[in-house]
Amino acid sequence: MPSLQEMLSSANDEVPKVTAEEAHELISGRDALLLDVRDAPELAQQGKLKGAVNVSRGMLEFRADPNCSYHDPEFRKDRPVVLYCASGGRSALAGKTLRDMGYAEVYNLGSFKDAAQSGFPSELQ
Repeated sequence: MPSLQEMLSSANDEVPKVTAEEAHELISGRDALLLDVRDAPELAQQGKLKGAVNVSRGMLEFRADPNCSYHDPEFRKDRPVVLYCASGGRSALAGKTLRDMGYAEVYNLGSFKDAAQSGFPSELQ
């Protein structure tokens, strides 16, 4: 069984990182799904990036699978997905999960704080 460090390394190799500017271009130009994989208490305390859909990492597979009763229609395999979390680790792992589920275009924006500080608008929950 791989270690967390090995899993993160593999996820970072497979899921490209994007800047806040590149994320904006994907969202505005290609209707990318902006996905916050943090847990509810984090959102309540810090807010989220404007327009982001929140699905905690623990519910990701259920929301992303179109054959599941918990499927969120925002998830479409023909739509790019840009993920973020608190530091970039959960979003990398979640991105790899989406890739494994057949989502072809998945990107890691990294941390909420870095994106917000670089000018990405945020909103309170």
